Amino acid sequence: MAHVPELTPTEFCERWPEGQRDAITLLDVREPAEWQTARVADAVHIPMQTVPGRLDELDPERTVVVMCHGGTRSRRVAEYLTASGYSDVHNLAGGIDAWSVEVDPSIPRY
Repeated sequence: MAHVPELTPTEFCERWPEGQRDAITLLDVREPAEWQTARVADAVHIPMQTVPGRLDELDPERTVVVMCHGGTRSRRVAEYLTASGYSDVHNLAGGIDAWSVEVDPSIPRY
């Protein structure tokens, strides 16, 4: 599989501060129940299993940062996107769990 660079939630926020994320897509690939439990406001929700059928909802020219709960599912989706021709894809290391710890403790951990 293609190498996908990783960003921690802290690195993500340093690179793209809140209010300056218009040029990127933060893609959350968790299941709907997980999305209901905890989410990042800027994220686009497309569950992992539906990504192949919903690629038309993602701009291959934009930077895409993929997140899940801990970083494993998102890495697989990031690799898939890279193999599908997306040129600037990153995996969010630690997923929403790390986001809650590093960036926003108001986001529930589960």
